[in-house]
Amino acid sequence: MKLTLAAQPAVSQPCSPGRRGTQGGARDDGGMPSTSDTYLHGHHDSVLRSHRWRTAENSAGYLLARLPTDARVLDVGCGPGTITVDLAARVPDGQVTGIDAAGDVLELARQEADRRGQANVRFEVGDVYGLGFDDGTFDVVHAHQVLQHLSDPVAALAEMRRVGRPGGLVAARDGDYGGFFWFPDDPGLTEWQALYRNVARALGGEPDAGRRLLSWARQAGFAAIEASAGAWCYTGPQDRSWWGNSWAERLTESPFGDRAVEHGLATRQDLERLAEAWRRWAASEDGWFFIPHGEILCEVPA
Repeated sequence: MKLTLAAQPAVSQPCSPGRRGTQGGARDDGGMPSTSDTYLHGHHDSVLRSHRWRTAENSAGYLLARLPTDARVLDVGCGPGTITVDLAARVPDGQVTGIDAAGDVLELARQEADRRGQANVRFEVGDVYGLGFDDGTFDVVHAHQVLQHLSDPVAALAEMRRVGRPGGLVAARDGDYGGFFWFPDDPGLTEWQALYRNVARALGGEPDAGRRLLSWARQAGFAAIEASAGAWCYTGPQDRSWWGNSWAERLTESPFGDRAVEHGLATRQDLERLAEAWRRWAASEDGWFFIPHGEILCEVPA
Protein backbone atom coordinates (compact mmCIF):
# COMPACT_ATOMS: atom_id res chain seq x y z
CA MET A 1 0.00 0.00 0.00
CA LYS A 2 1.39 3.38 -0.99
CA LEU A 3 0.19 6.36 1.03
CA THR A 4 0.46 9.99 0.04
CA LEU A 5 -0.22 12.93 2.34
CA ALA A 6 -0.71 16.35 0.78
CA ALA A 7 -1.52 20.09 1.11
CA GLN A 8 -2.47 23.02 -1.22
CA PRO A 9 -2.16 26.80 -3.25
CA ALA A 10 -3.38 28.76 -7.14
CA VAL A 11 -2.93 30.59 -10.35
CA SER A 12 -4.62 31.65 -13.60
CA GLN A 13 -4.36 32.80 -17.21
CA PRO A 14 -4.15 30.83 -20.43
CA CYS A 15 -1.75 31.40 -23.36
CA SER A 16 0.69 28.80 -24.64
CA PRO A 17 4.28 28.80 -23.35
CA GLY A 18 7.11 29.52 -25.74
CA ARG A 19 10.89 29.13 -25.66
CA ARG A 20 12.96 32.22 -26.29
CA GLY A 21 12.79 32.92 -29.98
CA THR A 22 10.09 30.27 -30.64
CA GLN A 23 6.36 30.04 -30.69
CA GLY A 24 4.44 27.94 -28.15
CA GLY A 25 2.41 24.95 -29.31
CA ALA A 26 1.51 21.33 -28.71
CA ARG A 27 4.80 19.46 -29.21
CA ASP A 28 7.97 21.48 -29.76
CA ASP A 29 10.93 19.13 -29.19
CA GLY A 30 13.73 21.64 -29.60
CA GLY A 31 16.66 21.29 -27.20
CA MET A 32 18.46 23.30 -24.55
CA PRO A 33 21.86 22.62 -22.96
CA SER A 34 21.93 20.03 -20.19
CA THR A 35 23.16 20.74 -16.70
CA SER A 36 26.63 19.61 -15.61
CA ASP A 37 25.23 18.04 -12.43
CA THR A 38 25.19 14.23 -12.37
CA TYR A 39 21.91 12.41 -11.87
CA LEU A 40 22.77 9.85 -9.22
CA HIS A 41 20.28 7.15 -10.21
CA GLY A 42 20.72 7.17 -13.98
CA HIS A 43 17.92 5.67 -16.07
CA HIS A 44 18.34 1.94 -15.53
CA ASP A 45 15.04 0.06 -15.84
CA SER A 46 14.95 -0.45 -12.04
CA VAL A 47 14.88 3.36 -11.72
CA LEU A 48 12.40 3.97 -14.52
CA ARG A 49 9.97 1.42 -13.05
CA SER A 50 9.84 3.57 -9.93
CA HIS A 51 9.49 6.79 -11.92
CA ARG A 52 6.67 5.39 -14.05
CA TRP A 53 4.68 4.55 -10.90
CA ARG A 54 4.54 8.24 -10.01
CA THR A 55 1.35 10.15 -10.72
CA ALA A 56 0.07 13.64 -10.04
CA GLU A 57 -2.08 12.18 -7.27
CA ASN A 58 0.67 10.32 -5.40
CA SER A 59 3.49 12.78 -6.10
CA ALA A 60 1.98 16.27 -6.57
CA GLY A 61 -1.18 16.15 -4.48
CA TYR A 62 -0.12 19.27 -2.56
CA LEU A 63 -0.32 21.25 -5.82
CA LEU A 64 -3.50 19.96 -7.46
CA ALA A 65 -6.05 22.14 -5.65
CA ARG A 66 -4.14 25.22 -6.87
CA LEU A 67 -3.95 24.15 -10.52
CA PRO A 68 -6.36 26.10 -12.79
CA THR A 69 -7.71 24.30 -15.84
CA ASP A 70 -6.13 26.88 -18.16
CA ALA A 71 -2.68 26.95 -16.53
CA ARG A 72 0.60 27.12 -18.43
CA VAL A 73 2.80 24.59 -16.60
CA LEU A 74 6.51 23.81 -16.76
CA ASP A 75 7.54 20.42 -15.33
CA VAL A 76 11.27 20.47 -14.58
CA GLY A 77 13.05 17.10 -14.53
CA CYS A 78 10.04 15.32 -16.00
CA GLY A 79 11.71 11.95 -16.62
CA PRO A 80 9.39 9.44 -18.35
CA GLY A 81 6.53 11.91 -18.10
CA THR A 82 3.83 10.17 -16.08
CA ILE A 83 3.37 13.14 -13.72
CA THR A 84 3.71 15.59 -16.63
CA VAL A 85 0.98 13.94 -18.67
CA ASP A 86 -1.25 13.74 -15.57
CA LEU A 87 -0.82 17.49 -15.09
CA ALA A 88 -1.71 18.06 -18.74
CA ALA A 89 -4.94 16.10 -18.27
CA ARG A 90 -5.81 18.41 -15.37
CA VAL A 91 -5.32 21.59 -17.43
CA PRO A 92 -7.42 20.82 -20.54
CA ASP A 93 -7.50 24.50 -21.50
CA GLY A 94 -3.83 25.02 -20.72
CA GLN A 95 -0.43 23.79 -21.90
CA VAL A 96 2.27 21.72 -20.18
CA THR A 97 5.96 21.61 -21.09
CA GLY A 98 8.20 18.92 -19.63
CA ILE A 99 11.97 19.27 -19.65
CA ASP A 100 14.75 16.90 -18.67
CA ALA A 101 18.52 16.96 -19.06
CA ALA A 102 18.45 13.38 -20.43
CA GLY A 103 17.16 13.43 -23.98
CA ASP A 104 16.74 9.65 -24.21
CA VAL A 105 14.17 9.49 -21.41
CA LEU A 106 12.04 12.10 -23.18
CA GLU A 107 11.15 9.59 -25.87
CA LEU A 108 9.43 7.54 -23.16
CA ALA A 109 7.59 10.69 -22.08
CA ARG A 110 6.38 11.34 -25.63
CA GLN A 111 5.21 7.75 -25.89
CA GLU A 112 3.27 8.18 -22.64
CA ALA A 113 1.55 11.30 -23.98
CA ASP A 114 0.71 9.55 -27.24
CA ARG A 115 -0.58 6.46 -25.44
CA ARG A 116 -2.95 8.60 -23.42
CA GLY A 117 -3.91 10.88 -26.31
CA GLN A 118 -2.77 13.98 -24.44
CA ALA A 119 -2.08 16.67 -27.04
CA ASN A 120 -1.53 19.72 -24.77
CA VAL A 121 1.92 18.59 -23.65
CA ARG A 122 5.37 18.83 -25.19
CA PHE A 123 8.85 17.74 -24.13
CA GLU A 124 12.27 19.35 -24.53
CA VAL A 125 15.82 18.79 -23.37
CA GLY A 126 16.50 21.49 -20.80
CA ASP A 127 18.75 22.86 -18.07
CA VAL A 128 17.20 24.01 -14.81
CA TYR A 129 20.02 26.53 -14.33
CA GLY A 130 19.29 28.15 -17.69
CA LEU A 131 15.67 27.63 -18.69
CA GLY A 132 15.13 28.60 -22.31
CA PHE A 133 11.96 30.60 -21.71
CA ASP A 134 11.14 34.27 -21.35
CA ASP A 135 10.52 35.82 -17.94
CA GLY A 136 7.02 35.18 -16.65
CA THR A 137 6.11 32.50 -19.20
CA PHE A 138 4.40 30.01 -16.86
CA ASP A 139 1.61 30.05 -14.31
CA VAL A 140 3.09 27.05 -12.49
CA VAL A 141 6.66 25.75 -12.46
CA HIS A 142 6.89 22.28 -10.91
CA ALA A 143 9.79 20.00 -9.94
CA HIS A 144 9.48 16.57 -8.34
CA GLN A 145 12.57 14.91 -6.78
CA VAL A 146 14.91 17.27 -8.66
CA LEU A 147 16.46 19.71 -6.19
CA GLN A 148 18.09 16.96 -4.11
CA HIS A 149 20.34 16.09 -7.08
CA LEU A 150 21.57 19.62 -7.76
CA SER A 151 24.78 21.25 -6.55
CA ASP A 152 23.00 24.63 -6.35
CA PRO A 153 19.29 24.15 -5.62
CA VAL A 154 18.89 27.83 -4.64
CA ALA A 155 20.06 28.94 -8.09
CA ALA A 156 17.66 26.44 -9.66
CA LEU A 157 14.73 27.78 -7.64
CA ALA A 158 15.66 31.34 -8.59
CA GLU A 159 15.65 30.37 -12.27
CA MET A 160 12.29 28.62 -11.85
CA ARG A 161 11.00 31.82 -10.22
CA ARG A 162 12.22 33.86 -13.19
CA VAL A 163 10.09 31.95 -15.71
CA GLY A 164 7.01 32.01 -13.45
CA ARG A 165 4.57 34.86 -13.90
CA PRO A 166 4.08 37.30 -10.98
CA GLY A 167 1.45 35.79 -8.71
CA GLY A 168 2.08 32.33 -10.15
CA LEU A 169 3.54 29.35 -8.32
CA VAL A 170 6.79 27.44 -8.05
CA ALA A 171 6.10 23.98 -6.61
CA ALA A 172 8.73 21.49 -5.49
CA ARG A 173 8.73 18.17 -3.65
CA ASP A 174 11.78 16.19 -2.55
CA GLY A 175 12.42 13.15 -0.41
CA ASP A 176 14.47 13.21 2.77
CA TYR A 177 16.71 10.14 3.02
CA GLY A 178 17.74 10.90 6.58
CA GLY A 179 14.09 10.59 7.56
CA PHE A 180 13.49 7.15 6.01
CA PHE A 181 12.57 4.42 8.44
CA TRP A 182 11.50 0.81 8.13
CA PHE A 183 10.71 -2.47 9.83
CA PRO A 184 12.08 -5.05 10.48
CA ASP A 185 15.34 -3.47 11.55
CA ASP A 186 18.26 -4.67 9.46
CA PRO A 187 21.84 -3.40 9.78
CA GLY A 188 22.19 -3.86 6.03
CA LEU A 189 19.48 -1.28 5.36
CA THR A 190 21.03 1.10 7.88
CA GLU A 191 24.33 0.73 6.02
CA TRP A 192 22.52 1.26 2.69
CA GLN A 193 20.97 4.50 4.00
CA ALA A 194 24.39 5.83 5.07
CA LEU A 195 25.93 4.78 1.75
CA TYR A 196 23.22 6.48 -0.27
CA ARG A 197 23.65 9.75 1.58
CA ASN A 198 27.44 9.59 1.17
CA VAL A 199 27.25 8.88 -2.56
CA ALA A 200 24.70 11.64 -3.14
CA ARG A 201 26.89 14.18 -1.35
CA ALA A 202 29.99 12.99 -3.19
CA LEU A 203 28.19 14.00 -6.39
CA GLY A 204 27.26 17.41 -4.98
CA GLY A 205 23.64 16.64 -4.10
CA GLU A 206 21.74 16.82 -0.83
CA PRO A 207 19.86 13.60 0.05
CA ASP A 208 18.08 15.25 2.99
CA ALA A 209 16.55 17.86 0.71
CA GLY A 210 12.99 17.61 2.00
CA ARG A 211 13.71 19.40 5.28
CA ARG A 212 15.68 22.11 3.47
CA LEU A 213 13.13 23.17 0.83
CA LEU A 214 11.68 26.02 2.87
CA SER A 215 15.14 27.42 3.59
CA TRP A 216 16.22 27.10 -0.04
CA ALA A 217 13.06 28.88 -1.21
CA ARG A 218 13.68 31.77 1.17
CA GLN A 219 17.26 32.06 -0.08
CA ALA A 220 15.95 32.10 -3.66
CA GLY A 221 13.95 35.23 -2.91
CA PHE A 222 10.48 33.87 -2.20
CA ALA A 223 8.54 35.42 0.68
CA ALA A 224 5.08 33.81 0.42
CA ILE A 225 5.83 30.13 0.89
CA GLU A 226 3.50 27.34 1.95
CA ALA A 227 5.57 24.42 3.27
CA SER A 228 4.10 20.99 3.91
CA ALA A 229 5.03 17.31 3.97
CA GLY A 230 3.88 14.15 2.26
CA ALA A 231 4.86 10.49 2.38
CA TRP A 232 4.97 7.21 0.54
CA CYS A 233 4.63 3.97 2.50
CA TYR A 234 5.45 0.56 1.03
CA THR A 235 4.08 -2.60 2.64
CA GLY A 236 2.23 -5.76 1.63
CA PRO A 237 3.55 -8.51 -0.69
CA GLN A 238 3.30 -6.57 -3.97
CA ASP A 239 4.84 -3.35 -2.69
CA ARG A 240 7.61 -5.15 -0.81
CA SER A 241 8.61 -7.19 -3.83
CA TRP A 242 8.54 -4.19 -6.15
CA TRP A 243 10.37 -1.73 -3.89
CA GLY A 244 12.85 -4.15 -2.32
CA ASN A 245 13.89 -5.85 -5.53
CA SER A 246 14.07 -2.50 -7.30
CA TRP A 247 16.68 -1.31 -4.80
CA ALA A 248 18.54 -4.62 -4.96
CA GLU A 249 18.87 -4.05 -8.72
CA ARG A 250 19.87 -0.42 -8.30
CA LEU A 251 22.73 -1.45 -6.04
CA THR A 252 24.12 -4.12 -8.36
CA GLU A 253 23.09 -3.08 -11.88
CA SER A 254 22.43 0.68 -12.07
CA PRO A 255 24.72 3.74 -12.16
CA PHE A 256 24.17 4.21 -8.41
CA GLY A 257 26.36 1.19 -7.69
CA ASP A 258 28.93 2.29 -10.23
CA ARG A 259 29.22 5.70 -8.61
CA ALA A 260 29.54 4.22 -5.12
CA VAL A 261 32.49 2.13 -6.34
CA GLU A 262 34.05 4.95 -8.37
CA HIS A 263 34.12 7.20 -5.30
CA GLY A 264 35.61 4.50 -3.12
CA LEU A 265 32.53 4.34 -0.89
CA ALA A 266 31.71 0.66 -1.49
CA THR A 267 33.02 -2.45 -3.19
CA ARG A 268 31.04 -4.71 -5.49
CA GLN A 269 30.90 -7.21 -2.63
CA ASP A 270 29.45 -4.53 -0.35
CA LEU A 271 26.78 -3.73 -2.92
CA GLU A 272 25.76 -7.37 -3.28
CA ARG A 273 25.58 -7.70 0.51
CA LEU A 274 23.34 -4.63 0.76
CA ALA A 275 21.20 -5.89 -2.11
CA GLU A 276 20.64 -9.07 -0.11
CA ALA A 277 19.45 -6.95 2.84
CA TRP A 278 16.83 -5.43 0.53
CA ARG A 279 15.76 -8.91 -0.57
CA ARG A 280 15.41 -9.97 3.08
CA TRP A 281 13.20 -6.96 3.74
CA ALA A 282 11.09 -7.70 0.65
CA ALA A 283 10.58 -11.29 1.81
CA SER A 284 9.45 -10.35 5.33
CA GLU A 285 5.71 -10.40 5.93
CA ASP A 286 6.32 -7.66 8.52
CA GLY A 287 8.06 -5.41 5.97
CA TRP A 288 7.11 -1.70 6.10
CA PHE A 289 9.01 1.24 4.61
CA PHE A 290 8.26 4.95 5.08
CA ILE A 291 9.56 7.75 2.85
CA PRO A 292 8.92 11.37 3.91
CA HIS A 293 8.94 14.30 1.49
CA GLY A 294 9.17 18.03 1.97
CA GLU A 295 6.89 20.16 -0.22
CA ILE A 296 6.82 23.87 -1.04
CA LEU A 297 4.39 26.12 -2.88
CA CYS A 298 6.03 29.48 -3.51
CA GLU A 299 4.23 32.53 -4.88
CA VAL A 300 6.24 34.30 -7.56
CA PRO A 301 6.75 37.89 -6.38
CA ALA A 302 5.72 40.82 -8.57
